[in-house]
Amino acid sequence: MTKPQPYRRETTDRAPEAQADGFATVRLAHESEMAEDYVELIAELIETRGEARPVDIAERLGVKPPTVTKNVSRLETVGLVRREPYRSIFLTETGQELAEACKRRHRIVVAFLLSLGIDEETAERDAEGIEHHVSDATLAAFERRLERE
Repeated sequence: MTKPQPYRRETTDRAPEAQADGFATVRLAHESEMAEDYVELIAELIETRGEARPVDIAERLGVKPPTVTKNVSRLETVGLVRREPYRSIFLTETGQELAEACKRRHRIVVAFLLSLGIDEETAERDAEGIEHHVSDATLAAFERRLERE
């Protein structure tokens, strides 16, 4: 019996435009990661604790409260959250829609990684990065594969 060969990607000289598009896509995903992480966490905190306090966000993200204040101000500027004096942070309708889309992407990526035999802790951790970079086409392929199982 022959031993299966490890996966080897053929090296090709890609067109500069195609390579530039790939890098641009990654840069754009990095720019939206913070917003996605925050709205997803805010939605989770509201769902599990009834409120999203800056101190809880800072603790969960492993950042200092001033960082949360700065980033929440950015999210408020782009219409994803709203704050009221001496109250928690709330998602706007747009923020809630983004949080739901992020949660869905996260669940699909985790389920796909679990289907590959990845342990739950690793799947959750890896999904945090993958979910921001996975294309709609790849996510749909993950879903199709999961539906066949």
